Order: sequence, then C-alpha cells, then structure tokens
Amino acid sequence: MSDSMSGGRQIDTGRPPMSIRRSTGSNRSNPIARPFADACLHPHIRHVGARRGGRDGKTYHAAWTGAPMERMIPPTPRQPSMITDYDLHLLGEGRHWQSYQKLGAHLDSVDGVAGATFAVWAPNATAVAVVGDFNDWDGRRHPMRRLASAGIWETFVPGATAGTIYKYLVTAADGLTERSDPYGFGAELPPRTASCVVDLDTYRWRDADWMATRASRNALDAPINAYEVHLGSWRRPGDDPIRWLTYSDLERELVPYCVEMGFTHVELLPPTEHPLSASWGYQTIGMFAATSRFGPPQALMSLVDAFHRAGIGVIVDWVPAHFPKDGHGLRRFDGTALYEHEDPRQGEHPDWGTMIFNYGRHEVRNYLISSALFWLDRYHIDGLRVDAVASMLYLDYSRKEGEWLPNRFGGRENLDAVEFLKEFNVQVHTHHPGVLTIAEESTSWPGVSRPTWLGGLGFSLKWNMGWMNDTLRYMRHDPIHRKYHHDELTFSLIYAFHENFVLPLSHDEVVHGKGALADQMPGDAWQRLANLRLLYGYMWCHPGKKLVFMGNEFGQWREWDFDRSLHWHLLEQPGHAGLKRCLADLNALVIREKSLHQLDFDGLGFEWIDCHDWANSILAFLRRGVDPNDFLVVCCNFTPIPRHGYRVGVPAAGVYDEVFNGDSSWYGGSNVGNAGSISTERTPAHGHGQSLVLSLPPLSTIVLKPRRG
Repeated sequence: MSDSMSGGRQIDTGRPPMSIRRSTGSNRSNPIARPFADACLHPHIRHVGARRGGRDGKTYHAAWTGAPMERMIPPTPRQPSMITDYDLHLLGEGRHWQSYQKLGAHLDSVDGVAGATFAVWAPNATAVAVVGDFNDWDGRRHPMRRLASAGIWETFVPGATAGTIYKYLVTAADGLTERSDPYGFGAELPPRTASCVVDLDTYRWRDADWMATRASRNALDAPINAYEVHLGSWRRPGDDPIRWLTYSDLERELVPYCVEMGFTHVELLPPTEHPLSASWGYQTIGMFAATSRFGPPQALMSLVDAFHRAGIGVIVDWVPAHFPKDGHGLRRFDGTALYEHEDPRQGEHPDWGTMIFNYGRHEVRNYLISSALFWLDRYHIDGLRVDAVASMLYLDYSRKEGEWLPNRFGGRENLDAVEFLKEFNVQVHTHHPGVLTIAEESTSWPGVSRPTWLGGLGFSLKWNMGWMNDTLRYMRHDPIHRKYHHDELTFSLIYAFHENFVLPLSHDEVVHGKGALADQMPGDAWQRLANLRLLYGYMWCHPGKKLVFMGNEFGQWREWDFDRSLHWHLLEQPGHAGLKRCLADLNALVIREKSLHQLDFDGLGFEWIDCHDWANSILAFLRRGVDPNDFLVVCCNFTPIPRHGYRVGVPAAGVYDEVFNGDSSWYGGSNVGNAGSISTERTPAHGHGQSLVLSLPPLSTIVLKPRRG
C-alpha cells in the first residue's frame, strides 16, 4: 500500500506485509492507480478511493480496518516539486549544469515532515517507484509521478534519512528492473548495488587558503609533479589482501608521504563507485558516488581537505568514455537505449565490453558535465584527468571496416564527442577557473590543449604518450645498442611545444605483462636502478609537467597488482631507498628552479647544446626561465661508461654548481661527478664562447647552474 497518499491518515497495523494479488483491467496501465486497486484486495483495507484536488488533480485516500492499531503513520504531505519549469527547460536543452541538485536523492522537508525527495530520468518507463528498507522493497508503496513530458519521475518519501538505502524499480516494456540511482551520491559496498541517501552538507571544509591560491598553483607556468595513486593498493593494513586502508587511514599515511616526497599534486585513479575492483575504477556506475570501499563520502572530503592544507592539489581520473553493462546500471535504463546508442556499432566498445555514451543526446551531455562539476563543487577537486579520450574522438576506434558508422560527412570523427568535450572544458573553466582538465589522448588529434575559441578541445594539459612510448622503448635497449636508437630520445623535442604536455609514467606502463618499470630496465640490479635514476633525471628536466605511478618512486620489482600492497619492504635496501631520495630531490629541484617549470610549453624554455652525440649516447641541453639569465645545463649519459673530459659549450663564463647528480652515493650511485662545482674554460664549443670540461657519471643525469654574483 502506498504511503505517499494524502487526504485522511494511514494506520499501520505493525504486521508484515501480506501477499496481495495483482489487479487486472485498465488499472494496469496507470502507474498510480494500480497499487490502490491491488490494495483493495487486502483483508484489512475497507476501501480505497480518489477525489479531485491537488497538483495532479487527484487525492488518494484509504481506510484500514481489522487489526488492532499499533502505531500511526502521518499522511504524506502534499508534495511541491523540487523541479521547476525552468529546470525542465534547461534539462531538455542539456544545459542544466548543476542538474545533480535536482535529480537523485535529496534530504527535504515538506509541510514540516522530514524525508527525502527522489527524482530520476526515465522517459520511456511506464512506471517508476522508489524501493528500499523503508518500504520492505515493495514497489507499490512509493510510486513516483511523472513530470509533464520531460521523462522525469519524482516523489517524496517521509522519514528517509542520510544512510537510507534505495533503488528505483523501473517498469518498462521489457519488464521490471531494480536500478541504482544514476545521480546517487553514495552506494553500498560492492557486491551490493543499492544507492544511499547522503547529506554532503555535513562536512565543514578547512581549505580556504588553498582554494584562494589554487589558480596560481595550477598555472601552466607552475611546477606540477604528480603522484598517481590507486587507493586500494598503495598500502594495506599488514599487507592484508582483504582489507583496505580507509580514507581516514590514507589521510594519516598518504598525505604526509606525499609531503615528504615533494609532490605538488596527487592523481587518484577513479574514486567513483564501480562494481568490479579489477576495473581499477574505470568501469564506473556511480558518476556522482564516491566508492564506499574506503569509507563514507565525508571521509573522502576530509582526505582532499588534508591534501589541500598540506599544499598538495588533488586530481581525479574521470571516465565519460564508457560504462559497464551491469544490470543495476545505466544500460537500457528504462528499457531503451537511454544513455547509450541503440546500434552496437555506435553504442558498444569492442575491446572493453562496455557501453559508449550517446554524446549527441542533451540529457546525457547534461548528466556527464554535471558529474564533472559536482566533483569540483562538492569535493573541491583541483583537476579532472579524462580517460580514454581517443576512444571518444574516433568512431572507428578499435573497430574493423564495416563495424562502425561514419559521421554525417562520411568521416570517422565522432562529432558529438568533439562538441561534448569542448562544452565540458568550457563549463569547467567557466565555473571553476584554475581547475585543470587533462586529456589521456594517444593520437595526433590537433589542438587538444588549445582553447576552444582557437578551434581546440579546450583541455589544460595532454598526456604525451609519444614521449612515453619512445622513451621507454629507448630505455629498454641494452646500453650498447642505444646509439642506434638515438632518435627515439630526440624526436620528442620536434613536437614538445605543440601541446601543453604531461610526461606520464602511469599505471598503464606496469600492467598486463609489461612488468614493473625497474624490471623493464636492462642490466643487473644496480644498473636497473641506475637506469631509473637516469630516466627520472632526464624526464624531470625535459619540458612538460610530470606524473609517476606509485611504486616507481622506489623501484618496485613486481608488476602492479590492484589487489595487493606495494612492496614497501624494499625501502630497507639501500638502492631502493636511494632511488626514493633521488626522486624526492628531483621534485624539490623542479619546484626550486624556475627554469624547470616556467616555460614548459614555450620553445624559449629549451635549447639543445648537443643532440648529435649518438655514438656516446649523450644528450646536453639548456632549460631556461623567463629571466634570460636564469638557465640550467643538463647532461645525460645513457651508457654505463663514465665520460671524463667531456666538453660542453655554455652561454656564460664563470663557476657552475652541480645542483643535481643522479650518480650520488646518497642515491645508491658510484659517486662520479665534478666535485660540486666547475669553472668554464675560454674554449668555444657548441656555438658558445666558453665551455665546461665535465666528468659525466655512468647512467646518470647531472644538472649545473651558473653561480651568480
């Protein structure tokens, strides 16, 4: 029996619900009247009727009789809709950027009665009800009313509180299905699939200082050294394979670790709810729900807050490219292809077995952009890294001929996805100036990180997948063969300033049989760690922002396993502890030296000294800041042979301090170097009137800075 009636009052006998026969006849087509006709067959109900009145023209009432009354339930107050005509207009246009404030579950009070208002978009459903523990999951108790022609269903449930578990019972042409709330702010711990009413307003933020200065910290001329983290496997309590650290545990352990290491930002693999842990969060169902694996949403807010108070920005991976087929999710939500395309040549991803969003549908674009803004509004997130952008841009992505449909011009570009990505970036940068948007885009699509008004997609940054692939391919070569692959190092500088690039050594490079990064390096154990120190030194001095996946900072030997902790015990060994210190010092160097971050995206910030010494596998270059007198000399020796007496031309005469040496014994190296400083000679070299005669340590990067004054 519905407890969302008005007129009269309901009397609860306190007994469990009795079996009620389904009604027949015309009421079957009426989602509101049908449960009342069913109820007339109940032995304790005298009559059910309706009289005219109210917003929907009817007021339902019932009289119960038979059993003794144990408690009285007040009638549901007459429900004014939370959704206005203007909301419906914006939703229909796909321009209601805060639609999460209207759809989903929201604590509310109507005529002094506390509860929650629920609203869901299901235009092709014949009926929708809210079910949960509050009504014994009985779809007849809380039917929803349809709002005009917008396809939105809404109802108010008295007594619903924060923590209430619920789903939508959707009646469609293909039958009844229970669905999680697409706009739900919380969810049960998987494998359970219900949504949860959440009051996000209970958290009180303490990051005002960070928020006031965020734009300058995220600026393109600021240092960005990001630590990519999978929360479930960074560390586990006692390496317990079953238990995770909670958000609160991570606040106590991960935040100070990132401070110690000098990271400016942390990038979290998707924190959104996902049914399959093995997807690492990339097969998201709850685009608005923080995963419950590690605690309640407010605890994630507290973790973000703690990062901010420690001076560290928080970037999250956000996945609008696809969604899984799980029965409680978005696929055929109302019995039709609602969020996806009907045609599998457009609507299914052949590699991942997932569904592709229909970016041409207003309500879908609205849903996705609202999700993005939600994380920025409510969780104070500082950046969104959009996953799998290439799969969105191309209609033939990972498809054979005949398995895809061309666009209206006969091309393979997904024009709807292009417009969606542009709108996403415009809205993010309009509503939250200073927030970063980052594209994982693996092709040569032009202008990914150029403004939309210049024809670009509008992202702040783009992952440099070309640099990553070429550099790792080069580093995997035995040093004796590297001279034959010198172009794999130098090619990246041909296009380094075409986009605003991030240099990523991400989770994707340590999975699927690739092995750990340290294990991909050639040589014995010492040489492998030395190669990593060399790689990091070269990478941190190369133009572009930096990202490294957890475990790589200390040379984890085992390939990443999402279900196990990193091997922290390796830090008991000097070589691994030294590698960790090396990367921390590189972070500090990039932050301290303006020449290593001010002009990351401007050709004026980089100058080759010598890129042609392929025979010795050596690179020498300058990094420059805005001040023309602010520069560093960088030399990289990609062989295990020390090079003494190596002449390098430099722009200015004087004393040069060795501000970084990757072969330092402090890092586990052999301590070959230049005694801390060296003076120039009046011998011209490399187009400069003076030069340095250096000792280049084996498998190492050295950085020299001219001494001023």
